[in-house]
Order: sequence, then structure tokens, then C-alpha cells
Amino acid sequence: MKRSTLLAIGAGMSVMGSIGLSSAAFAQPQTAPAAEKAAPRAAELLAKAAAYLRSKQDASTGGWKTEGDGPKFPAITALAVMGLMDSQASAGSDVALQRAERYILSMQKPDGGIYDSSVQTYNTSICISALSRLNNPNSKEAIKKAVDFLKTLQFGEGAVEYPEMKETAKPVDKDHAFYGGLGYGGGARPDLSNLAWMIEALHDAGIESDDVAFKRAMVFLQRTQMLEKTPEGTVVNDMPYARGSRQGGFIYSTSPNRDKIGQGQSMAAEIEETMDDGTNVSRLRCYGSMTYSGFKSYVYADLKRDDPRVLAAMKWILDNYTVNENPGMGNSGLYYYYVVMSKALAAWGEKELPVRIGEVQKSGQPSKAGDVVRSAHWARDLVARLAELQEPDGSFKSVDKRWMESDPILITAYAMIALREAERFE
Repeated sequence: MKRSTLLAIGAGMSVMGSIGLSSAAFAQPQTAPAAEKAAPRAAELLAKAAAYLRSKQDASTGGWKTEGDGPKFPAITALAVMGLMDSQASAGSDVALQRAERYILSMQKPDGGIYDSSVQTYNTSICISALSRLNNPNSKEAIKKAVDFLKTLQFGEGAVEYPEMKETAKPVDKDHAFYGGLGYGGGARPDLSNLAWMIEALHDAGIESDDVAFKRAMVFLQRTQMLEKTPEGTVVNDMPYARGSRQGGFIYSTSPNRDKIGQGQSMAAEIEETMDDGTNVSRLRCYGSMTYSGFKSYVYADLKRDDPRVLAAMKWILDNYTVNENPGMGNSGLYYYYVVMSKALAAWGEKELPVRIGEVQKSGQPSKAGDVVRSAHWARDLVARLAELQEPDGSFKSVDKRWMESDPILITAYAMIALREAERFE
């Protein structure tokens, strides 16, 4: 790792002493054995995966997973598109991508959303990102309509209640735990996963970070970060479930459901934290996929690199770095984790990270001065792990059924997106 990189991280993180971080902890990382370069290996994996995905494209619609009588999810087609795109330049001459684009556009409703009959937020957000990457001038109006629709699904002053959708977002003020968040668009309370996809969609569509949707989103983002306050005493998360917390990572939602508003929710249960007075209390536990989602959202919202909220999230990432599991969740949501991890670290822009190793990391406690670290080349690590998971036919091995990750088309698209990000960081 370049010394300038370590100094920049160390200098920025020195302000985080009150949450257990010292720049001394990152002074002399151990050098890991040379690993196989990421880009050539990623290209091999991508070629096999692309052949598999192309063979599964629906001949009649141009989409993926469009068969059957149940609700369709155009987001799966959009994810496949993003996995198949090696560059925007190739999209215009790729017949499969052209057909997929037409399918996505055919799913757009008069209200601007891109969905079938449910999961409006998730589908619309991911489809916006795919259309933005395809960069077809003929799709610009469709993207604009979709972005405008997406903003109406955000809890806050601009929320619109749609009679045909069950329990959609409602106008609420900043004191409400739902403020700034988005749910699935039909009865669910807002969550960080949907919000992070929206922020990525706005970012990909070229919406500036000073847009009111970003400002509202920041309120919900902070309330899902388990960090009560900065070292200077500025409140980050004002919700009761974050009182005294210094984890720095993110949880899933500010509320388990509409009956328990403001009680917080983590899919990773709870963890014991030591408070300033030395007592131990249970707090909602941060986990990998949501922490990378929150961190990525901060980067897309143009927060400064030395912002205490950003540094706290990065500290959690360094303390819990791994490509072997979704930290805090094991194999659940593993491929989703790879997507958000790769996108977040690519957006951050550093090839190597000073991460904790061995028993120090396994302890689950915050890092401190003197902890042993190593220099991790995240892209090489990720490509090597995905190489272990690829099947002979080019698809990827399912390791858990939760969140549809038993579906080879979905997880292959996820894996390809992660590989696309990794191959750029040699």
C-alpha cells in the first residue's frame, strides 16, 4: 500500500479516538503474499457467466425471469444488464442488451414507475440505474419520469399516496422515524436497502447531491448508522436504540414494522457494547451488507472523506473486512453483499485497505492502537472468492436460499456486477 494512502486514512481517522480508533493502529500493516491479479481472472469469470446469462434470456420478451403467471420483477433484467455491460460503448451494438432495454421500458407505468404489480421502489430504482448505464438518448424521458416517481415514494414532505398501492409513503416531518426512507412500495416500513438503491439510481441518473431527495435521505441514513454522536459531541443518530453506540456500521431500518415505529431493526440481532460509564448494554448489531450500503450512500451523497460519519463507517469496514461471508449474517445475502461491497469500495477509490486480521478481528470488538493489521487488496480477494463459487456452466453456486439467493440467474447477475467493479481496481 502506498504510504500516502495510509497517512491519509490515519490522519482522517485520528479524530475518531472516542469511538476506539487510533491512527497508530494502521501504521505498519503486514504485507500479504502476492495474489493473482484481479482483472485477467475477472475477465475469465465474466466471460463464462455472460454466456450463461445470455442463454437464459427470454426469447419472447427480451427479459430474464419473465415466465409464469406471478408478478414480474424487471429489476432482475436490469441487474442482468448491468452484469453484462463491459462498457457503455458496447451497449449500443449488443442485441441482447437492446432487447433487454426494450423490455424494461415496456414495464414502465403511466405514473413513471417501472414495475409489474408490486415492489415498486426496488424495481424502479434498479431499472433507472440500468437505463442510465445503457445511455440511450431515447430513454432519457423514461428515466426522468421514473426518477420523479421514485421521489414520491420517499417518506417526507413530498410523499404521494397512491390509491392503487397499499399503504404507500405518507407525508411526515423530520421527527418521524420513517422520514427520508423508502419501503418496497406496498405496506412495508422504509429500510436502508431500498433507500440505498434509490440513492444509487439518483446518482446514476445524474441527480445532484444537493437535491432535496438526498437531503431527506441523509436523515434516514444517519438513523440507521449505529453511532450516537461524533467525537466532538454532534449527534448523528438521535434514536433511542443508538444511545451510547459507537459501532459506526449500519442496521436495516429505524423500525421493525408499522406497529413498532422507532425501535430499530437489524437482521443481525444484537451485540454487547460498553458504554462511557463502563456498563455493558445490548445494542442492535451492524452487519456487512447494510454497512456497505450506507457507506456507499454517503459517498454518492458527496460527504467529505474526513466526515466523522464516513470515517466511522470505514472503521467498521476495516474492523470487519472479509470476502468469506456477509459479516454478521454468515451466508445470508452473500451475493448482495458482494455487490454493495464492490460498489462501495470502488466508489471510495482505494485499491488496498489496512484491515484487521486474526483473533483481533474475530473478537468483534472495536479496533484500538496496536492492533495487528494487514494490507488487503479487496478486488483480488473478491475475484478469488468468486472464482471458488463459479459453477462449470458459468453460473454461481447458491449458498443460502434467503432473499431469493437460491436463484442462479439473480446471483449470477449479482456476481457479475461485483466482478465488473473489481476488474477496474488492479
